Amino acid sequence: MSKSQKFKVQSSKFKVQKTHEKLFAKKSLGQNFLVDENVIEEIIAAVDIREGETIIEIGAGNGALTRNLTGKSAQVIAIEYDKDLIPVLKSELGERENFKLIHADALQLDWTQVINDSKPPQNLKSQATGKTKIVANLPYYISTAILQNLITNRRHFSTLVLMLQREVVERITAKPGNSERGFLTVLIEAYCHVEKLFDVPPIAFRPVPKVSSSVIEMSFRETSLITSEDLELLKLDYENGENLFRQIVSCGFAQKRKTIANNLKNSAPKLLENFDSRGGINEVLLKSEIEPNRRAETLTLDEWKKLAFGA
Repeated sequence: MSKSQKFKVQSSKFKVQKTHEKLFAKKSLGQNFLVDENVIEEIIAAVDIREGETIIEIGAGNGALTRNLTGKSAQVIAIEYDKDLIPVLKSELGERENFKLIHADALQLDWTQVINDSKPPQNLKSQATGKTKIVANLPYYISTAILQNLITNRRHFSTLVLMLQREVVERITAKPGNSERGFLTVLIEAYCHVEKLFDVPPIAFRPVPKVSSSVIEMSFRETSLITSEDLELLKLDYENGENLFRQIVSCGFAQKRKTIANNLKNSAPKLLENFDSRGGINEVLLKSEIEPNRRAETLTLDEWKKLAFGA
């Protein structure tokens, strides 16, 4: 049984969690507060909290999920950007020994420092792997940036349980040939296993949004994107090899209606130099067994890797 089969949110039986009456969601921050207890319970189950683990919640909001997280035997670090929500979270949860609140923009955080500075209380016996789990309800406007940030800092994290707009989930899980497939899709596919767990209807939030959401679980692949043989052949270190891969994929999707060959021909000078050193774009495409007239959305992950490292 896949993990997604275990979760069945019943949209007709909502239990609304009590929240502060004076909390107003800010449209500028894309806020919609999760208030349905059934959904909260399912998310907690998906996180699969083990004693002594560290859980980071990005965007604590009204604290509805945070309260349940701190009820477990884990260290909870809540990150909240909205200054008006900080006093509310401190008032409700500030005295809990396993709770730490950080008022910050998650995109500006030094994740190494955050994790190193957050030592679990002595009464929590750590059985954790040394890596941290992330849970978040991400607004649409910031979801792409946060996902890229977490992938870049993936060495710190074991699992991500994320609630995203359903259309974002459809985009990042799009298969080759699907017009929704894009740069972010390939990037996530290169580094992560993604499983959609369940959908969340608009009525689970206040205010009620116009779109549905989905909860996914992301875990990072154990195998490297680039082999040591590829790096040796290309005379690159791992970081520069990753950058090369991202640049090629990004350039390939620059104008989705254009062919892969035409997009690559408009690459930045340094990327063109890389292709020239390998015989030119047409030669690289030929060796990669990719027709020049194909569009980026049709390429598989293996074909992108061939473009970057294998030809």
